Amino acid sequence: MTANSLKPYQEHQDIFKCNSQQLNLQIAQERLYNFLVEIVQTCSPEEVLQEFKHLIIDFINSENIHKNLKKQASFYVTNEQEFQHTIKRCCYIIINNWESKRNYKYIQELLYTLAKYQFWLKTSNPQVNTYKIWLENFINSDDYAELKSFTHKYHQPIQKPNNNSHWANRYSSYLLVAQSFDTNRSKEQQEAAKKLSKQMKDKFKFELAMYIARSQSAASSATRYKNPSILGDYVLRLIKMIVVKKGVFSHENLANIFLKQTQNQPIQAFKNSIQKYLFYTIENQEYVETVKQQIADKLSEWRTEYDEENINKNLLLRICNRLIDYLTTENGQEPSQLFVVLLSQGNPLTLIIMLLKIILICKHARSHLELRIAHLINYYEQYPENECKWFIHFLEIFNITFAIYAENVEYNLIKMQADQPASYSQLNLDAYRVFSQIK
Repeated sequence: MTANSLKPYQEHQDIFKCNSQQLNLQIAQERLYNFLVEIVQTCSPEEVLQEFKHLIIDFINSENIHKNLKKQASFYVTNEQEFQHTIKRCCYIIINNWESKRNYKYIQELLYTLAKYQFWLKTSNPQVNTYKIWLENFINSDDYAELKSFTHKYHQPIQKPNNNSHWANRYSSYLLVAQSFDTNRSKEQQEAAKKLSKQMKDKFKFELAMYIARSQSAASSATRYKNPSILGDYVLRLIKMIVVKKGVFSHENLANIFLKQTQNQPIQAFKNSIQKYLFYTIENQEYVETVKQQIADKLSEWRTEYDEENINKNLLLRICNRLIDYLTTENGQEPSQLFVVLLSQGNPLTLIIMLLKIILICKHARSHLELRIAHLINYYEQYPENECKWFIHFLEIFNITFAIYAENVEYNLIKMQADQPASYSQLNLDAYRVFSQIK
């Protein structure tokens, strides 16, 4: 055996060669993490699984254990909380690397390695029995349930809510966004949540585009592409309503015009301009006037010390984030008054278009918006589905609207029937077909 071939084994052993008087817990953990990072990048998945099993499981089986390994294992098993944190981060280090290489089946095998351990077989060693209890508690924890979500996505299609699934599970991509910004989680867990959220949203966008393309073609199989929303056939008409504004008065063009017109505008004047932009083309119903006045009052009081400064990218982001708060949740715990007012009118599209307009002038506010959506889901998930159908309806339309305005999907409305008479004042959406294209 060459010196190079011995290197991984030697570094494996080095993790455990220092005693508690030489290394503190944090250093021992970092050495463990660094070792996992190296082997997951250089070794085969089978070898990584074997090393993981040695590090996490085998040392509690006295007949399989190396003396140094057993002695130094106590470094990262000093208490149950540290154990939970350590084993979770180890899993995320491996999962992040395997996910990028599409080694999906090994992610399942990794979690199965933990789940299949025989917790119920007790020994005469109290420390070993304690470890088994900790490992069993981890398998039954929310942390392990989050890890399992990485295996579910590879073989389970998006499904409509059922009696065995909480309605909020359909909107996990937003809850994952919240996890990705949670500084109490490890960097590996934050990164994994970010990746999974993006993949779930991309999957929804693709399935929606394919469903729209196939549902309007008589030659296509009715079962090949299923509707990823729960809105039924109404989703097709909804998409037509959303994409009907194209050309000069499209939301994108209005956003670009607004940004050009307000370039270098003083903040005080910009506050007035953005209000006009948000409510442009929205019908002046009584409740809308109330919302306009409340936003005007809130913006006029926001950061008055900046009123004489010119708008820039940083201030634009801060104003847009603040507007998102006004329209969703201001404290991250309960819905804002404006959110309730707008949705209580029964037409969530008004609120959603306002949120869309904000993102079109400041794409960097998108993550803040999705975080606020996650906060709203956390608030409403305490209620049964039949008590918050209006909120679920909002989420469905929100998903579809932002899927339509995604950067990598293009939707167009094409007229298929002859022109209507001149006196026909209302657009006949049935005369049009929607065409989607993945860029």
